[in-house]
Amino acid sequence: MKSTSAVSLHPCFAEKANQYARIHLPVAPACNIQCRYCLRKFCCANECRPGVTARIMSPAEGLAWYVSQKQNTPEITVAGVAGPGDALANWNAVKETLQLVRQTDADVFFCLSTNGLLLPEYAQELAEAGVEFLTVTMNCTDAEVGMRLYSYVNYKGKMYRGKEAAALLFRQQVQGIELAKKLGLYVKVNCVAIDGVNEKEIEKVAQLAGKLGCDVMNIIPLLPVPGSELENARPLSCEKMEALRLTCGKMIRQMEHCNRCRADAVGRLK
Repeated sequence: MKSTSAVSLHPCFAEKANQYARIHLPVAPACNIQCRYCLRKFCCANECRPGVTARIMSPAEGLAWYVSQKQNTPEITVAGVAGPGDALANWNAVKETLQLVRQTDADVFFCLSTNGLLLPEYAQELAEAGVEFLTVTMNCTDAEVGMRLYSYVNYKGKMYRGKEAAALLFRQQVQGIELAKKLGLYVKVNCVAIDGVNEKEIEKVAQLAGKLGCDVMNIIPLLPVPGSELENARPLSCEKMEALRLTCGKMIRQMEHCNRCRADAVGRLK
């Protein structure tokens, strides 16, 4: 594990947006769960949200993209995979991409985003591949709430729905985070805040994340996506968000400069 100075070089894990930049390599199209607020079908050049990319890249194309963007933006310190699906549901392609990038840049930090479903199986491989930063999206602790957030979970070829799906996902997330922390990874927990759906769960997620030794939490107001199951749901108000961050900040450090980045994002966080 790197010293805490490594955190200052990661624009998402740092206390504030800083002079350093990140690049997302969109080499992970498949996803093994369906969040009711997510839709990956569309891409507008002006659309800034997770799950959006101009195109899917092969590992070789991801390397070429990294090299070209590093030349244009030398302050890039982090190469990440944030979709448009789940990084671990595409692990072979992601691993190959990281290997190719490492051959050209010995200093860049690697970062992955995941829903956590496969994290227990791949935590050791992540560490061996040189991944040091990990983001896990955990939206609730209660399966009753989870069934309102997730349409299904596809685990090892079997489809799960309802409370069973939500409970399975949560168990995997907790076990995976525990393993990742034991292996020395920095872990950020993302939590999508949806008015009337999981707002009462967010403090519980913060408490758990702190207990598990996570390094930072990012509470993200819902960005309703037309065509998704929760297209008519609402984000929490600015007042509620501020109050939540203050409360949760007593349990775990809060990120307050999230850009809700695309899967092919490049540059600094503004």
